[in-house]
Amino acid sequence: LSSGINAEYGGTDGTDRNNLIQMSDDVGKNYPLELSSASFWSNVESLTDPDADGTDIAIGLASSGYYCAAKGTKSCPAQESLSEKSKIDNKLNNAPASYFGHVLKFKGGGKMNYLCSRNNNFSNRSQKGSLWVE
Repeated sequence: LSSGINAEYGGTDGTDRNNLIQMSDDVGKNYPLELSSASFWSNVESLTDPDADGTDIAIGLASSGYYCAAKGTKSCPAQESLSEKSKIDNKLNNAPASYFGHVLKFKGGGKMNYLCSRNNNFSNRSQKGSLWVE
């Protein structure tokens, strides 16, 4: 990216971050769901971190890997979890540049609309998509 473009459009210069957050089934509603309303994650499990539940997976993806779980798992030290680690920057500037993520297994079908909160300023850009599992 050219110098200054991230600062102007959504982050500290020299950073490029993405995250994945479930949004409403109504794609006209351009905002993320609260985790407690994000039902998609109850239907997945992680093959790379079998101790992680759907909430842990959602937290990792929403934070671009800054947090690895709600409270820690065998693969996620508690000090890297939402319950113990310092607050993430709203623009993900302090999130890691790379995120290992999860290999997911879906326990059933479903659909999820998602967005990237960093690349979504509601007026001049939007990064959204849909995931269908049959």
